[in-house]
Amino acid sequence: MGVIRKYPGLELLAKAAMLAAFVGLGTGISSAQPVVARTDQPQRDALPSSATKHAASMAAATPALTDVKPARRAAATGPYYVDFRARTAATYGHAFVWYGKTSEKKVEVAGLAPAGDEVPYLLGHIMFVPSETGATYGDLDEQYLTASYRVYLSEADAKKVFAYIKRQQESSPLWNAATTNCTAFIGRIATFMGLNAPFHLLKPEEYVNKLRDLNGGRKTVQLEPGRG
Repeated sequence: MGVIRKYPGLELLAKAAMLAAFVGLGTGISSAQPVVARTDQPQRDALPSSATKHAASMAAATPALTDVKPARRAAATGPYYVDFRARTAATYGHAFVWYGKTSEKKVEVAGLAPAGDEVPYLLGHIMFVPSETGATYGDLDEQYLTASYRVYLSEADAKKVFAYIKRQQESSPLWNAATTNCTAFIGRIATFMGLNAPFHLLKPEEYVNKLRDLNGGRKTVQLEPGRG
């Protein structure tokens, strides 16, 4: 700085040099910006026009995340069932139904049988005798099972069918081998459900197998509107 004060001409020269440096720096910055722009431009143009159109169509076809609705989960209620069953017995066997919900171990049993031991059973072949409509010996034992035909229902229909079964239990005070017997009892339940029921004077095993055959082995039942 002392030299510049001693030689005023050098001060003017230094100022001129600084001014030139600032002008050159500004020119370098302004000229660098177009270079960056030119570097980006070939990258955008590198994709063929067909690929660009395909990308645009894919973007239009893909729904926005806000438009995607979550899938509905199926309700875990049911299914309910009625199982027409036959088992061995001292003579020609016994027919009855299991009913309930597959997700539960509890099983309801309904059937029509003479109340008591051998005497009511023998008398029931010539007259009407008192009956019982719940589970009897062997109804819960799989080793005695000879035939089974299970049909599934919705919860709404199951409520109607189960209520009908209980009404049948309450309104069946008598048993007779030829008329109000076990196969006739489960046949009324099948008819209420809309199934085709065979003639009731068949052995229980034959009856259940015939019931399945008459209905084509269908696995589900839907009650008619107004039923129940």
